[in-house]
Amino acid sequence: MAEAALHREEGALVLFSGGQDSATCLAYALERFGRVETLGFDYGQRHAVELERRPVLRAAFRALNPLWAARLGDDHVLDLPVLGQISDTALTRDVAVHMEANGLPNTFVPGRNLVFLTFAAALAYRRGLRHLVGGMCETDFSGYPDCRDDTIKAMQVALNLGMEKRFVLHTPLMWIDKAETWRLAEHLGGRPLVDLIVEETHTCYLGDRGHRRAWGYGCGECPACRLRADGFARYSAD
Repeated sequence: MAEAALHREEGALVLFSGGQDSATCLAYALERFGRVETLGFDYGQRHAVELERRPVLRAAFRALNPLWAARLGDDHVLDLPVLGQISDTALTRDVAVHMEANGLPNTFVPGRNLVFLTFAAALAYRRGLRHLVGGMCETDFSGYPDCRDDTIKAMQVALNLGMEKRFVLHTPLMWIDKAETWRLAEHLGGRPLVDLIVEETHTCYLGDRGHRRAWGYGCGECPACRLRADGFARYSAD
């Protein structure tokens, strides 16, 4: 993998929530970088069960591939309760998921990815890591403006100017849909990685771990579950 060889001697920080997308991004980073650290955020999210999956997934990644085990470094979790305090959304309050008048679902937490990337860059600065990897996607998403490619490019410029660094923001899922995300996971780690993502990651906005489906655990009705289920169905049909 030529691209992977370019970054073998460098380190990366993966924004790792414990969901399908961030798990795929972790595999992506472990294939490319010599040292990979992970970062999660506790902001009072309704689906905080995703945070419980993170150590389980990290241990499973190590068991899956000895090269990944050697490259996987420290884990970090930052508490950002203020983000939940100022966000009246279905991700931070016990309310039904619906579309707002502005065309965005009420699961949109304004500024969330901007805050995440700022804190990630500050941590990367201290840890000596130049590459930041996130699961933002403009193809299969709910219209969140902070998931768009233009936003990420602008953030890279702002972070580099504000910290006088040369951070590189990687978004390997930006232009692929959920079916292709499943395919990417299989390409990176074979069927064992796909099975691991199905069983151990969490995506459901309602935090439902009581219903096991072909694509994993979740309510099956929220936007995150519907995207994941539809992508898995199309991936499995190939």
